[in-house]
Amino acid sequence: MRCALVVFPGSNCDRDCEHVLTYVLGAQVLRVWHTHTQLPAQVDCVILPGGFSHGDHLRAGAIASTSPIMRSVREFAARGGKVLGICNGFQILLEAGMLPGALLTNASGRFVCRQTRVLCARSHTPFTAGLEGQILTLPIAHAQGNYFIDAAGLKTLQREGQVVMHYTSECSELSDESNPNGSLMGIAAVCNARGNVMGMMPHPERACEVILGSEDGQAILRNALTASVQAQQGDERE
Repeated sequence: MRCALVVFPGSNCDRDCEHVLTYVLGAQVLRVWHTHTQLPAQVDCVILPGGFSHGDHLRAGAIASTSPIMRSVREFAARGGKVLGICNGFQILLEAGMLPGALLTNASGRFVCRQTRVLCARSHTPFTAGLEGQILTLPIAHAQGNYFIDAAGLKTLQREGQVVMHYTSECSELSDESNPNGSLMGIAAVCNARGNVMGMMPHPERACEVILGSEDGQAILRNALTASVQAQQGDERE
């Protein structure tokens, strides 16, 4: 298993991801600096980690979305390669036009760092295979995680099954208390129409070991390394 981990100036969760992928999941991690123009050959997935790329100047993820490496990331995704953006990585994918919608400042106007529960709404992506209907405990840490999309875009997301996770209560209910940032419909993760590109605000890499209070993030990262896009699409057609 080989994973390309794209690092930008200001990334601060790349070491967390590298630790989990290497020592918990046994993958080979290839760190890729944002000024590189090509991803390594024969990687199973590409991960854009959390952090504050370029200090969040202009908008979170805006400058990073124009980095030289992003052309290769787009090409990798166009060939069906799996791309996962976590927190700032999600912001970068949105700014790069690889996912629909936008992430606004949290409704509270404050940085939010806490454990959350998310309901996995879809299993048709390679990242969430076998997780539909499960509630995962995952931490968040962001100031701009308030997901928004216009009414027409929301209809498309719902029709195409692109809403992957919702913030939820332990009883699988959406409420103001369970929605940490004011996201529309409590949306915590979305994917592209093909399902091979996913962005999520919660941090699965921070919930992969018992000592951290949850191992729920393991399944997402393990799926990113091993699950087949084609297999998931085949399952949906059956």
